[in-house]
Parts: sequence; structure tokens; C-alpha cells
Amino acid sequence: MFDKLLYELFVVAQNPKLIAPWILFFVALSVLYAGGVLLAVVHMSQDYFINPNPAKTSWRGEHPLLRILLRCLKNVIGFGLLVLGVAMLVLPGQGVLTILIGLTMVEFPGKRNLEIRIIQHHRIRRAINAVRRRAGKPPLMLPDP
Repeated sequence: MFDKLLYELFVVAQNPKLIAPWILFFVALSVLYAGGVLLAVVHMSQDYFINPNPAKTSWRGEHPLLRILLRCLKNVIGFGLLVLGVAMLVLPGQGVLTILIGLTMVEFPGKRNLEIRIIQHHRIRRAINAVRRRAGKPPLMLPDP
């Protein structure tokens, strides 16, 4: 697989006309992703980190098979965001925020404590609350340390 990627990069390097569409694609993908992160931060409930019970959503009352499917889909998307967030720690992007959003979606033991430890970091909390303030939302409430 790595050889195929190197070959494709070599082909693109030999044909400069192929570079512009790829750059446009990645810029568009970055803008779309940044918008998704902003939407997630803005639509997060103010008491998400204080309320130990998840918000009641409309899909919880649906058929059990549909609930399992949606839960699996949520975990797959969350794991993908975790992987992207870790990659963004060394690549351009909002790595820590992406990891936090991925963590909110994935289900595993000790998740709540890890989320709270991350969100209590001053810079992360300040960045998230600044985005929420610009959107006219109240700042996130956090438990006392």
C-alpha cells in the first residue's frame, strides 16, 4: 500500500496539472472539517461535562436494532476523529479539539474522567468558550477540580 502511495505521489509530481485539483480538494476538506468542529462545539450542551447522564435523544426510543446500528456508527465516527486528532497534533489542524470531540462520541470505561481532564486545560477551555461566545452560546460549565 505504501508503494502505491509513493507511486501516485510520483505521478502527481511529474504532472503539475494534477497538483491544483488535489490542493483544492484538501483545502475544501479542511474548511468542511473546521466547520464541523465548530458546529460540534457550538451545539454541545452547556452542562455536558457536569451532567453524568447523557441527554435524551430521539433515537433512543427507536427499534433496538436501529439503536445498535446508530451506536456503532457513532463509535466508528468518534474513533475516526480520534485518529484524525492525533494526526493533527503534528499536522495542521485543531488536533486537541478534534480528539475531544472524538472522545465525546466514543464509548469506553473512564471516558468521562478523561474528557474532564482535557477540557479543564486552560487553553482548550478558553478556545472552546471563545467559539461558543461568538455563536451566542453560554460557556461550558465544568465540575470543580
